Amino acid sequence: MNSFTDTASVTRKAVPDLNPWPLTIATYNIHGAVGSDGLFYPQRIADVLHEMNADVIALQEVPLGGGAMPDVLRLLQDATGYASAEGPTFSVAERRYGNAVLSRYPIAETRSIDISFGGREPRGALDADIDCHGHPLRVVATHLGLRPAERRAQIRRLLQVFDTDLMPVILLGDVNEWFVWGRPLRWLVSHFQSVPAPATFPSRWPVFALDRIWIRPRHRLVHVEAHATRLARIASDHLPLIAHIDG
Repeated sequence: MNSFTDTASVTRKAVPDLNPWPLTIATYNIHGAVGSDGLFYPQRIADVLHEMNADVIALQEVPLGGGAMPDVLRLLQDATGYASAEGPTFSVAERRYGNAVLSRYPIAETRSIDISFGGREPRGALDADIDCHGHPLRVVATHLGLRPAERRAQIRRLLQVFDTDLMPVILLGDVNEWFVWGRPLRWLVSHFQSVPAPATFPSRWPVFALDRIWIRPRHRLVHVEAHATRLARIASDHLPLIAHIDG
């Protein structure tokens, strides 16, 4: 069963006339909080988040609770004190699972985008508007499929939603694209312009740039780096990817 609903978000009163720039944005496939050593250890993920100290973090493969599954997002929210929003791609009574966003700033509104393809594993994107002291920021956090045809259809669907120039827009997540010159990456570069792509997978010896961050307008992107600390190499099978943006 695949459930997609618009989610209510935590909001807080914004402080007027404060400039949030520069901002640190990150994406992190936490692999269900199972590390590269095979151990389920959510606290290690929380510790990596503290290391990064990012303002907005997109998460993939997040256990979201249920009768037979712990709510790892709630643990991470409690550990960071951040606002959170969830975008489940799989939801039954026993198990809920999917994407999430953590934010130091209030999350004003969220939308879920269903990008499932045929009979493949359900996939989605969490589309969140974030209020950075009155400066709006749109973040679309996603996790694409494993097959080329699947990713092509999903990128076409996602590019349809980027219909605003009223605020900076960030697309980020695990795009699962192994082919540097594959059509999905070419389409993304055409829309967002080229961005650095450090290798993030596998975390112990990263070879592939599966995790990506794009921003529009491109000039706001200052620097991109993989967070390759000793802890990050073991906490998940992906390294986090961090981008620094400015106003």
